[in-house]
Amino acid sequence: MLADRRSDRQDALRRRLTELGLDALLVSHPPNVRYLTGFSGSSGLLLVTHDRTLLITDMRYADQAPVETAGAAEVLVELSNIWERLRRVLESRGRTRLGFERERITVRDAERLARFEAADPVGTADLVDALRLVKDEGEVEAIRRAADLAQAALASLLPTIRAGQTEREIAARLEHALRDRGSEWHPFQTIVASGPRSALPHARASERSVARGELLLIDFGAQLDGYCSDITRTMIVGEADGRQREIYEVVRVAQRTAREGIWGGMSGREADALARDVIEAAGFGESFGHSLGHGVGLEVHEGPRLAKLADEALPVGAVVTVEPGIYLQGWGGVRLEDDVHLTGDGPRCLTDGRTELLTLH
Repeated sequence: MLADRRSDRQDALRRRLTELGLDALLVSHPPNVRYLTGFSGSSGLLLVTHDRTLLITDMRYADQAPVETAGAAEVLVELSNIWERLRRVLESRGRTRLGFERERITVRDAERLARFEAADPVGTADLVDALRLVKDEGEVEAIRRAADLAQAALASLLPTIRAGQTEREIAARLEHALRDRGSEWHPFQTIVASGPRSALPHARASERSVARGELLLIDFGAQLDGYCSDITRTMIVGEADGRQREIYEVVRVAQRTAREGIWGGMSGREADALARDVIEAAGFGESFGHSLGHGVGLEVHEGPRLAKLADEALPVGAVVTVEPGIYLQGWGGVRLEDDVHLTGDGPRCLTDGRTELLTLH
């Protein structure tokens, strides 16, 4: 059970509003709404002022919203248009310097705000997202439990994998195992890629059949209490050849180096270099085309960034993925990924960190 930190989070947000000279913030991004109030519905506008927290939702959530918010917000149920209800709320307040999440709002909704006579809209960036960077103990525990669940699902799947099975068949059995063990949903579309298709970092599972002696890359996760885990394992169906073992070992060493060497306070660029330097030294630098990792929490991809161009410091308390890879077109790819909590005493792996080469027979 997550500790209730919603009041603290709202107070921290109000301090930022004061610093920015804003009367209120409109929060429309569902994960941010959930972070501040507990509401997990898909339709909601959250208005945070200096003295009130108002959640406007529609009749589909008339029963759900009060239960989930449990006093963290005043719930207003609108039977027609939640944006029209927001307009009326703002008019009742008088002139309002209103912040909105500029990176989370559509052009249509920004135009709606611009037509509100009682509001002076001000685009803001990452006010709630910045609070979410540092996880509290309950959040970290939720991610760890989601990782445990995901690893248990994978462990049940591996003995059943055989040459001749399709990628979609393997993905379906893994997703069933995740749900069967209590995963609320899949944080992202499960990736199962075999043979040459494993060189596609975000490959979708296809009808391709897995053959003996091929690489099999599986990238998946679980979700508990809204929090996600994100894990990648690469294995061989059958016996591994020398080339596969060579490239796998480069990625394994790079991933372990970064996983054990990362710390809160270093920049995202420095973290990325921990793994990238190993891969470049082995002659595969051009084959590692994505960043080392990203934050994980209520969203499977959130801040902070671990990338070549990320100069921002990684905050102590963040949970990040560490996922280097090598991808060779026409041959295949290897990626290994674990979730790591950046504690004040150094990195703590929330996943099992077992990255030895698996050969499935």
